[in-house]
Amino acid sequence: MERKNAWKSYNNKANKELKSLCDEYIDYLSVAKTERENVKLIRNYCVQNGYKDIDELIKKKKKVKAGDKLYRVCMNKSVVMFNIGTAPIEEGMNILGAHIDSPRMDVKQYPLYEKEELAYLDTHYYGGIKKYQWVALPLALHGVIVKKDGTTVEVLIGEDADDPVFCVSDLLIHLAADQLEKKGSKVVEGEKLDVLFGSVPFVSKNKDEKEVKEAVKKNVLKLLKDKYDVEEEDFLSAEIEVVPAGRARDCGIDRSMVMAYGQDDKVCAFTSLKAMLDVDKVEKTTCTLLTDKEEIGSVGATGMRSMFFENTVAELLSLMGSYSELSLRRCLAKSSMLSSDVNAGYDPLYADAFEHENASFLGRGMVFSKFTGSRGKSGSNDANAEYIARIRAMMDKNKVFYQCAELGKVDVGGGGTIAYILSLYGMEVIDCGVAVLNMHAPWEVTSKADIYETYKGYKVFLKEA
Repeated sequence: MERKNAWKSYNNKANKELKSLCDEYIDYLSVAKTERENVKLIRNYCVQNGYKDIDELIKKKKKVKAGDKLYRVCMNKSVVMFNIGTAPIEEGMNILGAHIDSPRMDVKQYPLYEKEELAYLDTHYYGGIKKYQWVALPLALHGVIVKKDGTTVEVLIGEDADDPVFCVSDLLIHLAADQLEKKGSKVVEGEKLDVLFGSVPFVSKNKDEKEVKEAVKKNVLKLLKDKYDVEEEDFLSAEIEVVPAGRARDCGIDRSMVMAYGQDDKVCAFTSLKAMLDVDKVEKTTCTLLTDKEEIGSVGATGMRSMFFENTVAELLSLMGSYSELSLRRCLAKSSMLSSDVNAGYDPLYADAFEHENASFLGRGMVFSKFTGSRGKSGSNDANAEYIARIRAMMDKNKVFYQCAELGKVDVGGGGTIAYILSLYGMEVIDCGVAVLNMHAPWEVTSKADIYETYKGYKVFLKEA
């Protein structure tokens, strides 16, 4: 059963709304490439839209009531938002959940070294990547260095027009005969993903001083000291991410698509955020959860497997004067959720990886995935038919374009999301998001129509689920 192309349905009003939303999305992607940058920007959105910090309310022992809008941040890497409805919260919430981490390279704790008068930063890649895609392209450094006195130094190099950029070098084609005989996973190995960082040696003004060993490294350290007032040992408490340099861009002669780094899963994070902000008075409490570490299994204190979300709901119930272990369990079990994550867009150039009838296509609207996982549905959340029927009815009633899809052919591979973690509470959960071409590559592609339809669908879900 083929789904219609959403572009064919738009009038001038819809096209203007779509353009406005996607222009804002491109700006968002261009300044929020890391989890910390996302949380910083989301916090600004929250404050501008009247959301109050839950931790501040706890300190002041304030009460929470229907109509209140709240947010809470976890370690500057995850954030959750609530719009309190008029119905008792024990009746559950309508939850959108996406992740704001993306595949990249992280700078190691002992990163800086010199070889043959070239300085490098040693990295450890994060998430599932094709390593060969990350060589010979402009890269930027985003992150923080925290010194022993607690001072935080923000690092952002490679995004402004006057900034230098960085790269991982590659072997020239003239000498690459042996390299090209290797499997794709071995063409570039993980320990070769080191960032070219500098090449000018330090020269002492004192002519009598002996020539310095590792003079390029020393010069780099001097530049870091002069600009950021940091020492080499400060890398031990640094979080610096290596990401593709440059702004998100319109893609296609008709400007119908977006090409950018990190659209998995910031396309769902952004549309969830916008839907949350644009749905005002609600009967059932709404929640948007934007979390970290999904690309490496949702682990750690800022991942979905942590207690951050559950603890925050407990605090919320306490602020409402209705906390008990039973009311917490009832609230979570009676909630409905869209696990907002991307799906693999059908690529005709690689058709053999897809099962055509159950693939997601650019331009045909938001994508619902009954299950993810790999091969025999391993690691999957498998949504029940009754819940899917409710979702279908909502979307059809509100004329939202949507499609249902799997990630690819059954035995080819698969993927996961945060859905299975939230489903452990007994709530109804289904995966839902945007179709993406080039998923996990440095530059990914999405359809503006799908972004717009997903935003519309998320609003419908928050109001009517």
